[in-house]
Amino acid sequence: TPKRSNSTIPLFLLILELSRSPFPFIKMSSKSSSPSNLKLVGLVVAWYAGNTFYNIYNKKATNMIHAHWFVACAQLVVGIVWSAIMWGTGMRKTPNLTAADIASCVPIGLFACLSHAGSVLAMGVGAVSFAQIVKACEPVFAAIIGILVPPMDIKPMLAYAMLIPIVGGVGIACIKEGKGVDINYTAFMWASIANFAAALKGKLGGSVTKALKADKSKNMDSANVYAVMNIISFLFTVPMVVIAEASSLQEEWDKAVDAHGAQALITNIVLSGFFFYVYNEFAFAFTSSVGAVTSSVLNTAKRVIIIVVSSIVFAEAMERNTIIGSAVAICGTFAYSLASKKAAPKKKAE
Repeated sequence: TPKRSNSTIPLFLLILELSRSPFPFIKMSSKSSSPSNLKLVGLVVAWYAGNTFYNIYNKKATNMIHAHWFVACAQLVVGIVWSAIMWGTGMRKTPNLTAADIASCVPIGLFACLSHAGSVLAMGVGAVSFAQIVKACEPVFAAIIGILVPPMDIKPMLAYAMLIPIVGGVGIACIKEGKGVDINYTAFMWASIANFAAALKGKLGGSVTKALKADKSKNMDSANVYAVMNIISFLFTVPMVVIAEASSLQEEWDKAVDAHGAQALITNIVLSGFFFYVYNEFAFAFTSSVGAVTSSVLNTAKRVIIIVVSSIVFAEAMERNTIIGSAVAICGTFAYSLASKKAAPKKKAE
C-alpha cells in the first residue's frame, strides 16, 4: 500500500483553518474591508497546493479504475460531505435559499458537472500535461461564448489577437518529432467539452452568483456558492454514471481492487475529491477578493506547475515541441487575460 505524503497534513490544517470563515486568521483593517496580503498569499498557496494534489490523486485514481464518470461523481460526494460538516458544526452558515434561487443555479450546476467530468475523463484517458495544455484553450471558448450568448461580451481586438498563439501553441504541442501530428483524440474531446462547459458556466453564472451573494440573508458567500454548485453538479453526474458505467461498474471495481487493493483505490478517490473541492473553494474566495484579472493570471501560472509536477510524478514525456507549444499557449493565455480586461476609458461628464 502506498504511503500517504506527510505534506498533506499541514495543508489539511491550513485548509481547515481557512474554511472556518472567509478570512479567519487576519483581521481586517478598520480603514478597509480588503483582505491582507498575507491572507491572499495563504489563499493562493492553498489553491495551488490543492490543485496540484488533486491532479496527482485524480490521475492515480483514474489509472486504477476505468470507470471515470464514477470517479468524478465520487469526488463530488467528498465535497458534499465536507460542506455538510461545515454547516452541521456551525463553522459556516447554512445557505438560506428559495426554490427560485435553486432553480436559477441549476444551469450553472449542469455546466459545472460537464466541466468537472470532462476534465476527469480527459486526464483519465490521456496524460495530465496534455489535458492541461488543451485546457489552456479555455479563453478561445470563452471568447466565442461571449459573442454568441447574450448579453454580448466584446473584448478588445488585442485580446482576440492573443487567441492565435493559444491555438498555435496547442497545435505545436500536438506535433511529435518523427511522427507528425499525434493527438489523443478522446482526451482532446473531453478537455474541449470541459472548456466549453466552463465557458458557459462562467457566462451564465456571473449574474446569478452576484445576486445571491448580494443578499446577505441567503448566507451565500463565495464558499457557499461553490458548495451549492457542487451539490447540483453531483445530481447531474449521477445519471451519467448510470447511463455510461452502471453495467460494468462492479466488474471494474473488482478488477481495480484485485490489482491495487481497496485501501489504495478508496484513498486516491477520497483524496482527489477532497483536494478538488478545497482548491475550487479557495479559487472562488481568491477571485472574489482580488477580481478576475489577477485570478486569471494566477490560474495561467497554475497550469505550468501542474504540467511540470505531473510530468515528474507520472514520468510523462515532454518533447521539445510539447515544451515549446505549451509555453506559447500558456503565454498567450496570460496575455489574453490581461488584454481582455482592459477597461475602455470613461468619458468625462460635460
